[in-house]
Amino acid sequence: MHIIVLAKQVPDIEKVKFLKDSNWVDRKSADTEINPFDLNAVEAAQQMKEKLGATVTVISMGPATAEAVLKEAIARDADRGILLTDDAFAGADTLATSYALAAAIRKVGDFDLILCGEKTVDGDTGQIGPAVAERLGVALLPFVSQITEVTAEKLTAVTETSAGSLKVEATFPLVVTGTKELNTPRLPTLKDKLRARKAEVEKWTAADLTDAEPSKLGGAGSATWVESISVPPEKKRKGEVFKGEGSANRLVAALDKAGLLKG
Repeated sequence: MHIIVLAKQVPDIEKVKFLKDSNWVDRKSADTEINPFDLNAVEAAQQMKEKLGATVTVISMGPATAEAVLKEAIARDADRGILLTDDAFAGADTLATSYALAAAIRKVGDFDLILCGEKTVDGDTGQIGPAVAERLGVALLPFVSQITEVTAEKLTAVTETSAGSLKVEATFPLVVTGTKELNTPRLPTLKDKLRARKAEVEKWTAADLTDAEPSKLGGAGSATWVESISVPPEKKRKGEVFKGEGSANRLVAALDKAGLLKG
């Protein structure tokens, strides 16, 4: 069984800043990490490897620093890490990103299952998993909150829908996007981290994606772009103090005016 995990390096959303007069993220303004939803996908792959003896390949697209994401995945028992890194990939939206990832997957070869997070904490579109499934022509099982059974031929999972939870059985090949409820990722041991530091991460450029058209990569292949970015002001709690005679009555009146005493 061959499992491919798609993982992305993301900034700490609570701390990241944007470059002045630019729509680009200042990557030096905050630490980076593996996208938390993708970490659940890595854990799911690790569990399947332990049960079925699967081979796990992790693919990421980003700058050279994104190699850390693949080292993290290798520390969590992934067998192979591939980083798509090239100026030709810069400025890619989800359309161009899914195109590059699908081309990389075709280059890797046969697979049974593709795992990824339902979304990333920076883009929050939830489009990569479905787009990759469409480009590869395989079935998609989105918003999976639980994998109840997996064999070499099929997978049984619980997927979340607007109408509630649905238990689904699907055969391979298959793309699964997982929610945060999918599992609780384990921490790698110090021994695993040291082993991963020595592991070799393969770096592929646009030229390595032999069946990809350059015009469909990066900014050139993107149908959307960021016009502007603004950070909404932080909402602060408003307070009012009632003192002296009649304060209780004024408090009741204020609560009533706010509609908090209804019912």
